[in-house]
Amino acid sequence: MLRLFPILLLALLAACTRPQTTGFSEPHPEASIQSVFIATQRTTGQSGQMFGEARSQELNFARTEISIPPGHELGRIERGSGNVDASQHFAPLGLEPLQSSTALSAAIRDTRVDPSEPLMVFVHGYNNTLEDAAFRVAQIQQDFETSNPALLFSWPSAGDPLGYAYDRDSILFARSDLSRLLGDLQDHGHDEILILAHSMGGYLVMEALRQLSLSGEKHRLGAVEGVILMSPDIDPDVFRRQAEEIGTLPRPFVVMTSQKDRVLNLSGFMVGRKERLGRIRSAEDLDGLGVTVLDFSLFDAGESFGHMIPVSSPEAISFLRRLARGLNVATDDFSRYVLLGEKKRSGFPVAN
Repeated sequence: MLRLFPILLLALLAACTRPQTTGFSEPHPEASIQSVFIATQRTTGQSGQMFGEARSQELNFARTEISIPPGHELGRIERGSGNVDASQHFAPLGLEPLQSSTALSAAIRDTRVDPSEPLMVFVHGYNNTLEDAAFRVAQIQQDFETSNPALLFSWPSAGDPLGYAYDRDSILFARSDLSRLLGDLQDHGHDEILILAHSMGGYLVMEALRQLSLSGEKHRLGAVEGVILMSPDIDPDVFRRQAEEIGTLPRPFVVMTSQKDRVLNLSGFMVGRKERLGRIRSAEDLDGLGVTVLDFSLFDAGESFGHMIPVSSPEAISFLRRLARGLNVATDDFSRYVLLGEKKRSGFPVAN
């Protein structure tokens, strides 16, 4: 029966088609609005779509506003289909094309509220449409109460559970554009960047940072204030080689793991039963890389089969918000926030 589990999970993922909106909604007076900037290699969508699924040879840039319903629950993305009701569901309010990376950088700068807060660049994972990723960015901004708009780098995932191989190829297709985007942001004054990457997006981020190092532009890494890989879908051996070729990784560099992550369990099955970085049981394989490994296995699984616990489990979100604010966190809370490796009994997250 255990051998059949990955096949059953894949069938379940394929059967659970996500609802998709058609067109843009009118704002609701009690809804919250989050601005999301977009850099994407997806082709322009049809009228009423944010972007399509096909690969584009050039980066496209845009700004969208996502409406979040007044009854929003922590960690959830309340989704509807068709022309959705903004009083009940997440809803896109429109899309403003931007003509270049220069225009993108200027628009981000003009909308910043807190200059001390770094620019968050979110890189989504496997099986994501642009709408999926934009909704997730808006949910993270809302639930973590960030002041500034975020930038979504949306590489051309097929948005299909059966498109795993296509998505892996799309990572290689996207890595040069992501590395160039990071350089362009730095050139236009964004020298404090926090990268948050999910799942296969972590593989893309590592490839982009590696490319910057190997192409003689390692100085670009100075603009990256930190990297967080959430549930990274990377072979640990490949990650070590990538890290060694990058050289000194940005600090802090955090890897978030969970043994409840059934999607990474499936991914490991699909690549020959090889453990994925987001499910490692010990940080010893990453010793010497300057990486902090945080295990979220003891928190509620949240959405997506335990694949997004840090941003979809209300319990984990509440804890991380208190930690980020520097508030006192009780010892029993820390006991649920396990650091893998030799220091895991200390109760406090310290880098290996």
